[in-house]
Amino acid sequence: MKATLPTLTDWRHSGTGNFFLIAGPCVIEGEEVAMEIGEQVSAICDRLSIPFIFKGSYRKANRSRVDSFSGIGDEKALKILRKVGSTFGVPVTTDIHADEEAALAAEYVDVLQIPAFLCRQTSLLQAAAATGKVVNIKKGQFLSPEAMRFAVDKVVDSGNPQVVLTERGTTFGYQDLVVDFRGIPLMREYGMPVVMDCTHSLQQPNQSSGVTGGRPALIETIAKAAIAVGADGLFMETHPRPQESKSDAANMLPLQLLEPLLERLLRIHQAVREQHASI
Repeated sequence: MKATLPTLTDWRHSGTGNFFLIAGPCVIEGEEVAMEIGEQVSAICDRLSIPFIFKGSYRKANRSRVDSFSGIGDEKALKILRKVGSTFGVPVTTDIHADEEAALAAEYVDVLQIPAFLCRQTSLLQAAAATGKVVNIKKGQFLSPEAMRFAVDKVVDSGNPQVVLTERGTTFGYQDLVVDFRGIPLMREYGMPVVMDCTHSLQQPNQSSGVTGGRPALIETIAKAAIAVGADGLFMETHPRPQESKSDAANMLPLQLLEPLLERLLRIHQAVREQHASI
């Protein structure tokens, strides 16, 4: 049976309860690998009592090169997302890129993700809001945390208060990103859950090869810092065989490393909770 999506109040741990996890492959490459990831991550999260939302892009619209893999077909990929959710009893999410995609994707998923490059697109935010689904807005690499208040307003003023914000790093020169962790508590002040994207924030875009690079060895560093400053959730792209992944292979977390990482993060989270309780 499909799990009920937690309310946004539940998602905001505010020093109590566990953080939640949004995780999955960068893009839906096929049913077999999606089901493999969904099964393993849902089992890990069940053991650790971490709320889990399965993520997979049904299509990649933002590619550096025209020959980059973009998907297996919209309807086919969306049906796989729905199957993962119904099979393992977890909510699912995917990103949308154009107004007309909002209603289509909403038929299959529980959370609509707005890509960072599109977070200022008013009509896209309004179309996502109109579906009644939770809308997860990724902070643009070119925006301050304070500027994301206006993206939130576009969804809320459209009649949908179900908004999540995701930090994914800020452009640093031409070929790198940097994370300013002040942004997490700043964006939490808007009353919305805030997520740290631990993998995309380590991308190294605009490489001369046309293939985005990354620094996956630092995923744990980013995740630990995010939990320490109060992130409500973590976003990680993961794959059992990252070298075979058809998208973002350079900055994905190997699936076999996920459970021990989450165990270490839970210990940090517990220490943060205890500190809050003593204040």
